[in-house]
Amino acid sequence: MTPTAPTAGPRAVAVAPSVLREMNQRLLLDQLFTAGPATRPRLARDTGLSPPTVNAALTDLRNAGLARAAGRSDTAPGRPATVYEANPGAGHVVGVDIGRGWLRVIVADLAEQQLSSIELRNTARTAATLVERVGEAVAEATRVAGLDPSAITHTVIGSPGVYEPRRGRILYAANLPGWQRVGLAETLAARLGTSVTVDNDANLAALGEHRYGAGRDARHFVYAHIGTGVGLGLVLDGRLYQGFTGAAGEVGYLPFGDQLGPARAGRPQRGMLEESLAADAVVRYAHAAGMPAKITAEAVFIAARAGDERAQRAIIIEATRLAQLLASIAALFDPELIVLGGGVGQNLDLLEPPARAAMAPLTPMTPRLAAGALGQAAVVRGAIAAGVRHAREIVFATNTTRTG
Repeated sequence: MTPTAPTAGPRAVAVAPSVLREMNQRLLLDQLFTAGPATRPRLARDTGLSPPTVNAALTDLRNAGLARAAGRSDTAPGRPATVYEANPGAGHVVGVDIGRGWLRVIVADLAEQQLSSIELRNTARTAATLVERVGEAVAEATRVAGLDPSAITHTVIGSPGVYEPRRGRILYAANLPGWQRVGLAETLAARLGTSVTVDNDANLAALGEHRYGAGRDARHFVYAHIGTGVGLGLVLDGRLYQGFTGAAGEVGYLPFGDQLGPARAGRPQRGMLEESLAADAVVRYAHAAGMPAKITAEAVFIAARAGDERAQRAIIIEATRLAQLLASIAALFDPELIVLGGGVGQNLDLLEPPARAAMAPLTPMTPRLAAGALGQAAVVRGAIAAGVRHAREIVFATNTTRTG
């Protein structure tokens, strides 16, 4: 008798035995990755598969190197049962965060266990140099993890801007010179020697905070990244929302104030909101308040915590600008939580009181605010979360075969 899938209406859909076998293997492997090691009886109970089906699927997964025995359970009376686990070393993932000032790289296995982490200054001033710098950073992180480069299954790169798959280029990356050239993704893949996914840094940070950080229990939250640039990652109904072209959350281009920022030779025009809210805006507000010319946004926040009134005035201006963004987010998305991150946004303890005061006359909505729990690692941790999903699919497709 031919197995059939559950009916969806009056007609039943036939499923080939090989497809059904693959579905069972995939279900079992997903269960082992998400719920952890388990015995055959436990797997049968948790997945709803019959014991013979579990036995067959486990055998296939073990033969493919995707699952393995992990000891015995002695919690039940009688003969101890064998415990099985997904093989975390069947593949490996690299996550990369490309920022204007820093490159952050993590190498992890399929169980999301971090094997190495490095952080390097981004001194590149051209796209070609940056590709080479990323390649060197990934090679070093792979070496520190004790892996051969061939062990890397997939790489996820977080970058400012929006990736355009058709032409293999990144749009709107105003803070990375030359980064919008056509074919950039293919160049990165060739340099790294793995399959590559390029995604927006705020989107990946939202994934990171959703998986590991402040947004872990939230189904509707917005991650607001405020640093060298400004962007949003939108998690709506538990899923990342990217819009029609992937540009959802590019709020740096929202109209703000009454004029554009100054044009920059050879580089894309920055948006009005980004010009008013990013880290260099904090520096401008500090200069206007009388602070020294050579100062960074980080130093402004440090000085404010130390009681410097000039720095505190600059932060009040920044918080007033931030309040307009927060009020807009609340009106557009009605999130249960707004998580702030990035070099500026992570200073929520200083920003929230004046921002709340500035929001009061703008909107009756009062969304809950939280600082990102992952700090500067949010983007690269999100890259790992996304990369593990890709890598599991790759190793499953590569190591299992359908047999009729």
